[in-house]
Amino acid sequence: MDSSILIIVLSLSVLISYAFDLLSNRFKTPSVLLLLLLGGLTRQATNYLGVQLPVVNTVLPILGTLGLILIVLENGLDLELHTEKLNVIRRTLLASLLSVAGITFLLASVLYLLLNDSFYHCLIAALPFSIISSAVAIPSVSNLSVGQGEFVIYESAFAGIIGVLVFNFLILSRDSVLSAVWFFARDMLVMALLSLVCCLLLLYLIGRINHRIKFLPIISVLFLVYAVAEINHLSSLILILIFGLFLNNTELFIRGQLSRVLKNDLFERELDQLKNLTAEGAFVVRTFFFLILGYTAVTSELLDRDALIVSAIFVAVIIGWRWVTLRLTYQGPVKPLLWIAPRGLITILLYLNIPAEMRVIGFRDGIPILVIVLSLLVMMAGGLGQKPTVSEE
Repeated sequence: MDSSILIIVLSLSVLISYAFDLLSNRFKTPSVLLLLLLGGLTRQATNYLGVQLPVVNTVLPILGTLGLILIVLENGLDLELHTEKLNVIRRTLLASLLSVAGITFLLASVLYLLLNDSFYHCLIAALPFSIISSAVAIPSVSNLSVGQGEFVIYESAFAGIIGVLVFNFLILSRDSVLSAVWFFARDMLVMALLSLVCCLLLLYLIGRINHRIKFLPIISVLFLVYAVAEINHLSSLILILIFGLFLNNTELFIRGQLSRVLKNDLFERELDQLKNLTAEGAFVVRTFFFLILGYTAVTSELLDRDALIVSAIFVAVIIGWRWVTLRLTYQGPVKPLLWIAPRGLITILLYLNIPAEMRVIGFRDGIPILVIVLSLLVMMAGGLGQKPTVSEE
């Protein structure tokens, strides 16, 4: 493909995605749904013109991993651990735990009854569908009250982190649960210590680097440490999460003489720049991930009757258990929040990372995309009658 044409395609993709993002707030249509549709239409157009894009299947997992890192970092930078936030932190953390555990168990039971594979394999297959997508859920809070929006932000941030950690634990449990507990605890401790050292070092660099290019090298260091930790089978997302939490809550961790060494007067403004860079990077990666996901989707798999039935059951279970979770953890009317249960990038990425020998026999490949689409349609339909509000419930 000519380089000029490639530049045009990439630029138009970002601009179209940005337009979708603006339209989604106005017409309550999730931009991810529009990106998937555009990717599917692009596939039909390239097939008609006889154009082949052979690298898309290779690029998709890479984009998913980059997107996951940026989303976890963005979530960490959004979470405030102040005393006045303790109530919402407790409630949303409990909601996330209940959601991941309850939905995983219920969906695994459905798969076990339908496909009669081992319950362990069913748990691994079900877990990716238990995680609410912060990348889709957080932009939807503009029409909610302050309390409701805050609940969605914290809940989706915790759910993504908990879900990935539980997924890693389940993969480690293939041979022995006891050995998995030992390796998981060891990895968590190692990564916590490594994260602390990296946070102090990176915070020092933020305050000392005077070059106009500052945050991209720091984010590259995070990517590098993440990749090295992944190669050594460590819980590398802990590093990303702790770094985000550390920077957004430095007043809790950095005090006294240490504060004068590591922080400077421009830190708050620089932190805002890092948040903006992370958000825009996540936006670009998410754009191409869902465009390529829509492009690689096989129409016959999406129209498969069994896949449609299972996907509808999955979404019904997700919404039903979400009602139970909200009744137990949210103090207020649950209806506006009930429909905000989208699945997205993390669901696809975890599904793609299930080892071949652990996949459930008979599980249709079209189910992940169908669950994402159906959950987005439910969220869109549930928000049609919702009026914008900024009042506290």
